[in-house]
Amino acid sequence: AAAGLSYVGGYVLNTYKSYDNFLQDKYALLPAIIIICVAVVMFVIGLIGCCATFRESRVGLGLFLAIILVIFIAEVAAFVLGFVYREKVKTDVQGTMRSVFEKYDGKNPESVVVNYLQEQFQCCGVKNYSDWTTTEWFNSTSNNSVPLSCCRQDVKNCTGRLDQPQEL
Repeated sequence: AAAGLSYVGGYVLNTYKSYDNFLQDKYALLPAIIIICVAVVMFVIGLIGCCATFRESRVGLGLFLAIILVIFIAEVAAFVLGFVYREKVKTDVQGTMRSVFEKYDGKNPESVVVNYLQEQFQCCGVKNYSDWTTTEWFNSTSNNSVPLSCCRQDVKNCTGRLDQPQEL
C-alpha cells in the first residue's frame, strides 16, 4: 500500500509540472505531499507491525492497531476536505486559466502550455470554444478563428474558424 501511495503521489507531482501555469496556488500540491508522507509513515508502521507479529508482542500489536486507526481517520478527513473544497479549487483553476488565456499570443511559454493542454484533453477554451472570442489574441488576429490546438484530432485541414464548429 505504501508503494502504491508513493507512486500516486509522485505521479501527481510529476503531472503538476505540465500544468503549473494553471495551478499557481502551490497549495494544490498539498494532497500529493500528504499522500507521500502517509506512504512513508505507512511503510514504517508496516515494519513495526511485522516486527510485533514476529515477536508476538501484544503491546506492539496494540500500538500497530492504534496507529492504523489514526491513519484511517486522517485519510477520511482528507477525503472529506477534498470533497468540501472541490468547488473552490474548480473556481480558482478556471479563473487562473482565463488569465493564462488572456496572455495567449501563440509564441510565449503560456501559449505552449495552453496548446498542450487543449491537445491532451481534447478541449477548446475553459468551457468551450466561445471563450476565445473575448481574448486579446482573437481580437488582434481578425481571422475569426481559434488556435489550431482546438481542432479535433480526426479532422484534417482544420483551420480553427468559428464558422466550422463541427471541426472544433
